[in-house]
Amino acid sequence: MKVLMFGRGVISTQYAWALEKAGHIVEFYVREGSKAKYGESVSLNIYDARKSLRGVLINENWSIKIKEDLSTEHDYDLIILSVQHYQFESAVSFLANKIGNATLLIFNNFWEEPQTLVSNLPISKIVWGFPVAGGGFDEKGVLKGGLMKTVVIGTFGTEQTQRGREVINLFKLSGFKVKETKDFRSWLFSHFIFNASLHLENLKHKQMSLLELVTTTKYWRNVKLNGKELLLLLKARNVDLNVNKELNIFIFPPFLLVLIKKSAIWFLPYIKQVLIGHSNSYELKSYCKDVLLTAEELKLNLPRYEQNKHLWN
Repeated sequence: MKVLMFGRGVISTQYAWALEKAGHIVEFYVREGSKAKYGESVSLNIYDARKSLRGVLINENWSIKIKEDLSTEHDYDLIILSVQHYQFESAVSFLANKIGNATLLIFNNFWEEPQTLVSNLPISKIVWGFPVAGGGFDEKGVLKGGLMKTVVIGTFGTEQTQRGREVINLFKLSGFKVKETKDFRSWLFSHFIFNASLHLENLKHKQMSLLELVTTTKYWRNVKLNGKELLLLLKARNVDLNVNKELNIFIFPPFLLVLIKKSAIWFLPYIKQVLIGHSNSYELKSYCKDVLLTAEELKLNLPRYEQNKHLWN
């Protein structure tokens, strides 16, 4: 396949690398004037966990092809859109008349209704998915991250389309395991709540690294309390709480979560890499701000978020 990655971020770069290594032609689209900033290569320091439980460390100066224009008559088979949720609407506006004959894989997180956000796109060409990777760029521009084996592909109560099957096959042939769900809305909203429960604690303790935070019992005790508040939002939005197993962290005792996290950091190097690499404070703030705004609209009380809104306002 000929694949276009929208943007050259943490997620798009790691999946682009994996797809190119699997034999596909991969290019990046970036905003006009950004090509010079990114250059013709990217330094990778990532763990690839597709074939090994502990992951294989990739240290590579990877040559890439970047473009600043996208013709309506392009020949891409697949466009992958993976941006921060607060950047999604502008990305969709840009792509609205530029998809052509390609399939658009929306590889994104959401808190607003996903299908509403894409109402001006050709729905028959859209495939919905979610990446399982993370990390960040350090001060030298080196991407330090982790690429996990699983990707999530979903629908909103329907059978998967032919385009969806082609995307699933692409990932499987590229060494990934695909998890499918027909209730992708519940999966997405649950994941957003999972993140928001963590991000409030991350903002409250900015003087500590994420790596330090997640190995303390206090951190997980507070994450559980945050999560219990946020479950009210999911119930109010008719989300099936059993679809996404990430919500199980709100059941486990904090001491057990600390033990699990410490063991994961010790045994799975990519977990530590992802924790060290993540540094987007605006992302953390946006999650907390968004859930509180929704609670206010629904007239629900989130005292833990209300008490800390000075951290993002």
